[in-house]
Parts: sequence; C-alpha cells; structure tokens
Amino acid sequence: MKQEINKIKYFLYARKSSESEDRQVQSIDDQINRLKDLANNLGISIKEILTEAKTAKKPNCRPVFADMLARIEKGEAQGILCWQINRLSRNPIDSGIISWMLQQGALKCIQTIDRQYLPDDNVLLFNVESGMANQFIIDLRKNSKRGMEGKADRGWLPSRAPPGYLNDKLEHTIYEDPERFHSVRKMWDLMLTGNFTPTQIVEVANEEWGFRTARRKRSGGGELSVSVIYKMFTNIFYTGIFQWSGRVYNGNHKAMITLEEYDRVQIILGRAGKPRGQTHKFAYTGIMRCEVCGSMYTASEKTKIIKSTGELKTYIYYHHGNHRRKDIKCKQKYPMTLKELEDQIDIELERNTILPQFQQWALEILNRNNDKEIEERTKVYETQHKSLTETQKELDALTKMRYRELIDDKTFIKERDELQGKIIKLTNNLRETESRAEKWLELTEKTFTFACYARKEFVLGDLNKKREIFSALGQNFLVKDKKVLITPNEWFVPIEKAYPALEAEYKRVELDKSLDTATRNERFAQLILSWGD
Repeated sequence: MKQEINKIKYFLYARKSSESEDRQVQSIDDQINRLKDLANNLGISIKEILTEAKTAKKPNCRPVFADMLARIEKGEAQGILCWQINRLSRNPIDSGIISWMLQQGALKCIQTIDRQYLPDDNVLLFNVESGMANQFIIDLRKNSKRGMEGKADRGWLPSRAPPGYLNDKLEHTIYEDPERFHSVRKMWDLMLTGNFTPTQIVEVANEEWGFRTARRKRSGGGELSVSVIYKMFTNIFYTGIFQWSGRVYNGNHKAMITLEEYDRVQIILGRAGKPRGQTHKFAYTGIMRCEVCGSMYTASEKTKIIKSTGELKTYIYYHHGNHRRKDIKCKQKYPMTLKELEDQIDIELERNTILPQFQQWALEILNRNNDKEIEERTKVYETQHKSLTETQKELDALTKMRYRELIDDKTFIKERDELQGKIIKLTNNLRETESRAEKWLELTEKTFTFACYARKEFVLGDLNKKREIFSALGQNFLVKDKKVLITPNEWFVPIEKAYPALEAEYKRVELDKSLDTATRNERFAQLILSWGD
C-alpha cells in the first residue's frame, strides 16, 4: 500500500488565514518548506504547490481550494499534502466533500505532517478530526464574541481605533494618539465651519500639515484618503460613545468632539458633501397664529441621536414665535410636529376633494353659462361706467360754479369732497367688474381643479407647492390645543355643503347593477342639474 501511495501525484496545499483562527499556525512559507522535506523523506511526488490566504470557516470562499478538488476529480493528481487536516477544512460542507472523495477513491491519500488519511481507513476518525476543526471555529467564534462583548461592556471599542487614537495591546484599551489627536480635531473644526468639503480637508491635511496615518504591521504610514475621512466624519466614536453589534456603549476613551458638533457635521454631510450655511426652509411658517395670544407660528428643526440605535434623525416642530404679547399669558406651550400638522391639512383637503367626474361636469356647466355671465357683467359694467361719467360731470360743473363765484368756498369744498369720494368708490367698483369679467371663468375652473387634484399634489409636491395649497384652503389660520382652525374661502362653502350628498348619490347610481343604461343616464343628468345649481 505504501508503495502505491508513493507512486501517485500530490498537490501541496498551504493555507493561512489572517484571522484569529490561525494565530498559532506557521506561515505559508514555513509550511511549504517543512512539507517539501516531508515529501523528500517519504518519496512523494509533488505535481504543484498551491497556496491560499483565505479562511476555511465558510464553504465556497476559497477559489484555489475549489480548483484543486476539481483538478483531482479530473485525475491530474490523486493526493493532497498539507500541514494539518484543518488546513483543508473548518466547516462541515468542505469536510463532507473531502470525506466523500476519499471514500469514492478519487482522492487516494491525504498526507499531513504527522499522519495519513486513506480510503480504507475508518471514516469515523476523519470525521472526528474534521469535526474537531469545525468545533474549534464554533467555540472560537463564541469565545471571541463573548470577549468582545465583555470589552464593550467595560467601555472599550473591541476593534481597531480610528485615526487620532491608538490601541494599547497590553492593557486592551484605547488612548489618544499623541502625534495625530490634535490634527484630527483640527479636521473636525474645518468641517464645522461649513466652508470645506471632506476632499478639501484631505488636501490640507496631507499637503499643508504633512499628515500621515499611524504605521501598523501591514498597513499605515501613508497619506489620508477621502474614504477614510468620510468614515471619520460619520463615526460617533469621536463623541465618547461607540456602536458595537447593534448596541450603543459609553466609551472610556477621551471624547474629541461633542454630540452637538457631531450632529452638525452629519447635517452638512447630508447635503451631498457641499457644506454651506444652514438655512432651513419650512412650508407653513408665517401663516398660522396662536388663537390665545396672537403670536405667529414659526418652526424649528432638531436633529437627535436615537440612543437605542445610534441613528441620527431630524424632526420639525411648529410653535410660538419669540414675539409674544406680554399682557396675555399663553398656556399653549407644546409644539406641534410636522406630521401632526400635515395630517390635519390632509383631512381638510379630503373634505374639499371632488371626484374627477364632478370636475368635468362643473366645467361643462361653466362653459355653457359663460355667455350669460358675460352679458350680465357687461350690463353692470355699463351702468357703473355711466354713473362714473355723470358724477365726473357734476364735479366739473361744481368747479365752474366756484370759478364764477356762484358758490362760496365752504359749500364748494363740502360738495367737492362728497363727489370725489363717490368717484373713487365707482372707480373701484368698475375695476372689480373688469377684473371679474376677465378672470371669472379662469378662477372658477381653478377652484374645481383645486378641489379635484389638490390632495394628490399636496402629497407629491415640494415645500412651495404644499405652502400654496395650505394657504388656498382659507383665511385666519388659528391654532388652539395643537389643532388648526381655518375660516374656509367662500368658494369652498358650496362644495362642502352640497357635494357629499351628490357624491353619495353618484356612487349609489354607478354601483346599482339593476339600472339600465337609459335610467342610469337620466339619474346622472339629474345629478348634473343639481351640481349646476
């Protein structure tokens, strides 16, 4: 058997993971050298040396290993030479594949530094050893997790410290980097000014300050990168707290910035990386007043960190302005959230929303009545214009009488003022009629269009559109007990009073399957007449 085993070809497979599972395993070069010596002593023929720096904890993550097994299936080699069986697998999937290949004879031998595994061997021994390798990973994961959670509970981040801090490997703590702590703080200061982007700060740090990252065993000692500075500016660790495994902990390390400073930087970064002065736009300021004290309602934006998750959230509140009447003690102290306000606006819009069919009917009625309306307005306009002309003639005649000294100053002044007042009033009435003649149909169409589509546009619109729709709902927007009281515009009153009953009847007729087409059309015609009235 030994003679047959020595005649087959072997792949020399050396693996070492950078993770904690392989801290006690020799380097890949050491494995190769020792295995070459073993091959010479045993007379083993090595077809090819294969190396891989990947973990074996999970299946399907080692391309070199997978390719080696495929090549063994094709017959390029029949044996594997490796340091220990755990170099081949630390998970049950890969262990099962190797065990099956041994049992089927595709793999005739696995030679490790201290023993052989052959197809005729008791599979229990192979399964026990590969199972021990898998159990080692399970136990290691549990112990590592337990150890890191304990470290976090003691107030220390169980990970590599970010720029500006260093890990104390002996005490397992984190302390300020004496060379870089103050430089990193200066980077935060530049960001807080709102005048620098992260990219500009990287250029300043690298080129003007000569900043270099902390040198470690396999990395560091180079310039600061843009990706690293973005991670810095979004890392809550700098405030003295840290997140680990979905929880937030109070750290024992020295805080570099305050939570308020962190919040401000998050807001600046939220603007596509283009810092600028913070100017907030609110849709509903300058419209509502407190019913009790008359103070105008304003708004404020507050950004908070949810302590349970460490998530940053922004809230908008509507509340009293700063200029309150001193003679009235207002008891309305609690602010109204944006959601509470917009929920009320939505309810008000729903009350004034009509179906598209009713809008179409309304516009048809308006177009039919437009000629009649124009005729009536023309008659009113002619009467008003005639009265204005006659009044102006009276004023001209009065002036002539004064020139001829037919009346005294006192009489002239009294009658002149009366006539001038009358002229001003008639002129305004005339202008209103002209405006009515020009805009009557347009405004009426807009009213029904608003009633049909305003609610949808409110949901989808931007701040300006929301403000426009809210303002159009009425007048005298007063707030009492976090409720907005609105005096509706006069054009909404008929819709509010008549429409609900008409809509109910329309839906009843539309859903009534017992009605024939002629009857249904007759009922709709009656609804149109009622809607027109």
